Amino acid sequence: MRALTFRIFTLAMLLALPAQAFDTTARAAWVYDVATGTVLMEKNADEPLPPASMSKLMTLNMLFEALHDGRVAMDTTFPVSTKAWQMGGSKMFVEPADRPTVEDLIHGIIINSGNDACVVVAEGLAGTEEAFARLMNERARQLGMTNSHFVNASGWPDPQHRMSMHDLGLLATRLITEFPELYKNFALTEYNYKGRVPSNAGNRNPLLRLGTGDWKADGLKTGHTQEAGYGLVGSAVQGDRRIVFVITGLPSEKARAEESEQIVNWAYRQFTMRTIIPKDEIVVQAPVWLGDKSRVGLTTKDGVRVLIPAGSHAGVKAEAVFNGPIEAPIAQGDRLGELIVDIPGAGQSRLPLFAASNVARTGVLGRMQSAAFRLGERAVQAMRN
Repeated sequence: MRALTFRIFTLAMLLALPAQAFDTTARAAWVYDVATGTVLMEKNADEPLPPASMSKLMTLNMLFEALHDGRVAMDTTFPVSTKAWQMGGSKMFVEPADRPTVEDLIHGIIINSGNDACVVVAEGLAGTEEAFARLMNERARQLGMTNSHFVNASGWPDPQHRMSMHDLGLLATRLITEFPELYKNFALTEYNYKGRVPSNAGNRNPLLRLGTGDWKADGLKTGHTQEAGYGLVGSAVQGDRRIVFVITGLPSEKARAEESEQIVNWAYRQFTMRTIIPKDEIVVQAPVWLGDKSRVGLTTKDGVRVLIPAGSHAGVKAEAVFNGPIEAPIAQGDRLGELIVDIPGAGQSRLPLFAASNVARTGVLGRMQSAAFRLGERAVQAMRN
């Protein structure tokens, strides 16, 4: 067998306006299109920085995993320690006599940014906040978050507590895709535990109250300390597109709000989604060796959609690559090659190709015929050389 490459198509594109790079004023940033897996923009994205309350997303991830594993339920209650009660900064205002439920604590962390709620969760799941931080670090490594280190559950300032914007973006995408029923909580704007929460302690995400008409924001978490500046892990949807973005190091709440809105507008208006191969469509017919069929169709699992930068005049190119002829037997769903898609201005994407149907191994006569065909093919090739 040898590597075979088939040119599938060149898709010509002529769009009206040139794509403009976004020159963010944030210290670090990462912008990602979830549907296509495309990084639209990054700036100092892998630099470990103080994440402030944005690191509460990792505490929520640990709690969401505990819910999915059945270790806790939404009505499970946790005790409130003196340490949790005495936490400063943003709070949901739990007291030692309280027994908040997991649901209460999810709201308290997301909406009120409760440092006290984070400590309650940490102690409820791991016994101590220090033990919980060790679990956070272990899980972060497993999830590929290579530039994160946690010292506490809340993002309380500590010189060793760091996250990169890339890691925060990966974590946000995980919360959206792995826990859709729990992710809905990120769009809530108000929560008042036992009537103790001040009126100004609602969700600080500036995008949640915008009615742009073009897109709708539904998460995730703000952050602010003197060292970190103002930051936001945000997400917005427009049709079947979802953008996740992370920014940090802005000088004020106003700057954070303006930068966030501009980034989302840029992401949706400077890139166009195109379906280049529909779901279940055969990409290429690959030759088969020693099978009861001479060819097998190769397909992607979900089709291929790509983001095209506005103003691209070159074509999207797609090539199927596999080792062939492919020897039978072949089972439907076997991974047999990959589709390489070159996108002008957006780099190269590689997607696996799978067998669209079963191909049984042929009988003795069929093998003899296949062998004869193969010998003839080699003879023709030898004469050409």
